[in-house]
Amino acid sequence: MTKERKSGKKIFWFGLASFVVVFVATFLGVQFFTKTGIFRIPGVVYYDDSLMEYEISMLENVFTEQVDLDENVTISARYELKLPELDSNEFLYDIGVVVTDFYSTETNVVVDTVEDLFLNNYNIINIDDLDFRKKLLKINGDYYLDDFMAGAIFRIISFESEAYAEEIEPLVSGLFDKEFPQSETVLTLAQTGVTAFSRLMNAKMNVVGNGEYFAEQLAAYLSEFDLTHTSNEASFSDWAPTGGATGTPICADKRFMDTLTSIGLDIVELTGNHNRDCGDGPAIESIDMYKANGIQIVGGGKTADEAAVPLVIDKKGNDVTLLAYNLSTGGATYDDTPGANQYYEDVAAAQIAEAKARGDLVIVDMQYYECNYYVSDTEETYCDYAGSMAGDQIGFFRHLIDLGADIVVGTSAHQPQTYELYGNGAIYYGLGNLFFDQYKWPGTTRSLILAHYFYNGKILQTQIVPTVYDSNFQTGLMDEETAKWFLGRLSSERP
Repeated sequence: MTKERKSGKKIFWFGLASFVVVFVATFLGVQFFTKTGIFRIPGVVYYDDSLMEYEISMLENVFTEQVDLDENVTISARYELKLPELDSNEFLYDIGVVVTDFYSTETNVVVDTVEDLFLNNYNIINIDDLDFRKKLLKINGDYYLDDFMAGAIFRIISFESEAYAEEIEPLVSGLFDKEFPQSETVLTLAQTGVTAFSRLMNAKMNVVGNGEYFAEQLAAYLSEFDLTHTSNEASFSDWAPTGGATGTPICADKRFMDTLTSIGLDIVELTGNHNRDCGDGPAIESIDMYKANGIQIVGGGKTADEAAVPLVIDKKGNDVTLLAYNLSTGGATYDDTPGANQYYEDVAAAQIAEAKARGDLVIVDMQYYECNYYVSDTEETYCDYAGSMAGDQIGFFRHLIDLGADIVVGTSAHQPQTYELYGNGAIYYGLGNLFFDQYKWPGTTRSLILAHYFYNGKILQTQIVPTVYDSNFQTGLMDEETAKWFLGRLSSERP
């Protein structure tokens, strides 16, 4: 081999080696500076100190050793008293609410920060554990079940990563599919007490000439509920006496229909013992007027068979059966004449059992014998207790819970009565007067609104909201301090 050929070969191999070296060096250099290939540093998951141990444990089940990230991710959590608009990398993880004892008169907690709630040892529970046996408190005036964006403690988890959309979101989005109560899934029902547009209210109507006048202070509040109920004892009539004497028939000026529609009335209970005071004709005509205004009827009807039909509510994923009976001093129908639904033990037991078999929540309204010791110019407390002029009111109402009712409500009392948890349900012995002309006695100017909240087939809460009226016959909500005093008085008389 000539010297020239040997030299050319050396140059070739040298060049090839140089190329390989340069290529490898460049390849490795790019990997080194871009942190790829053999120099690649995998992304690291950083758990912020703000996370709870159980949250970290949950996240570690997602970010396992088999998950290979290109970018680091930092995970943190925070509490908020109002639910903010969440960014794409933020998720609502949980909701806590502040509760107290069922019989407590407290309604509101005032704090500056979430930390204040923890430092002051308020009773905070998970929203999943809320039910009617605990009393939900407002936070800074916000009631969670009316708002859903405030009145609770919102736990938010955040993910910070330069590759969030590509790497993190596909891994974590399924973690936060949990459903929380919201307006689309929580059914609200306001049950109100005795309504009896009559006598002195008819006289006032002739002065004001406007049915909406009487509900001006309540219309905005009651109209917000999905369903609003009242027990109306006065049929509408063209002949509506204006005198206030005892024994004057209970008949309502027809213009009072505007009072009912202004509060958004959806359900009228006709268990009262005065609906036939004006005669059968007005009682039948009144039923037609309710139906014409889209108001459903329970506990009464044009015939005994019609009066006995339960009201079945299927709304927002909640099934509720409302049963209403008369066991009082009259007004019931036993045939083809109008009147209230007479209570029969076997019928009530069967209707409750049938509703429970369907999986419904059951509310039983009862027009019971009245407590008549409220006729006093001073504060008379006898009727606060669940007493009656006849019969064992406590034993009878408790018996309805034993039959399977979830809520039992007394709708005959003209003065609010006590309430209690009993067995698997709650009893509200008497709601008092929502609209009536009995303004001279303090006890009869008040009533209780039961604001029920149903969610996922359970009673989430019943908020007790007192009302009051005076000689102007304009019913309004009690102020907070008076309401606390009054509810404390009632709860202290519980059996």
